[in-house]
Amino acid sequence: MENIDEQEPSLQPDIEEVSQVRSVAELIISPDNPPWNGWVAIGYWILSVLFIVAVPAVFLFPYILSQHFDLTDRETLNKFIFSDPTAIVLQLAPVILAHILTLAAGWFIVTRARRYSFRTTLGWHMDGFRIWHAIVLTVAFYLFGFLMTSVFGKVDNDFEKLIEASRVAVYLVAILATFTAPLVEEVVYRGVLYSAFQRKFGLAASVIFVTLLFTIVHVPQYSVNGVPDYASVITLLVLSLVLTLIRAKTGNLLPCIVLHTVFNGIQSLFLILEPFLPSSDTTTPDVQGFIQHLFK
Repeated sequence: MENIDEQEPSLQPDIEEVSQVRSVAELIISPDNPPWNGWVAIGYWILSVLFIVAVPAVFLFPYILSQHFDLTDRETLNKFIFSDPTAIVLQLAPVILAHILTLAAGWFIVTRARRYSFRTTLGWHMDGFRIWHAIVLTVAFYLFGFLMTSVFGKVDNDFEKLIEASRVAVYLVAILATFTAPLVEEVVYRGVLYSAFQRKFGLAASVIFVTLLFTIVHVPQYSVNGVPDYASVITLLVLSLVLTLIRAKTGNLLPCIVLHTVFNGIQSLFLILEPFLPSSDTTTPDVQGFIQHLFK
């Protein structure tokens, strides 16, 4: 008994040392030192794309089958999808669920099932960034977009047809654009992806990678019959670059979410008010074209 009693005190320092090591490890977790690696980040990105494609399809496909369409008749099917009011709602409304699922998966990755703080791990400080900065940048993006449109011209696409066919679609897009898409997209790209890759490959490579990935994944939505809308794609590329540079400069995700929200929110407001505004082919902003970037 005496030998056992004498050994017990010698074990205590080791236990305390392990606890201290764990505490230090938790303290160094930060937006630039996240508790996930690049493979997890890539897997999360793939999952986010699957959600945005599969969830609306789960709701839309049964409705299409109920209409007894010939699925091989692509022309008739596409015309129906972009003109039928119910089909339009079934394509847009489920995106809210896709965003919720994406955010839930991101919360699990970022917090390690509540082991770490979601906001602290991603960076929830403005770090000198202000709302007026977001407004000024948004105006600059609009001007740049209009310049690109004047240079490359405008390419109509199916998403614009979707919005033009239904006012309900306009309201659904405005809700998604303002209240869910900025948070979800920033968590995926500037949050999980950028944080993991900048630790592994450095700042410059990560900025380039995230900027291009965010842009490339949207290109199909800016294309018609394989022809890209170069004005929209280039504008989106610049927006993605600025958002990623803000994340790199501030070390926080919150400024990116704020800028993305202001950018989308102003567009959504114009989109809703567009029928009541004076129109001109040469002066009216192409709001509908710019808002497409919300859907991955």
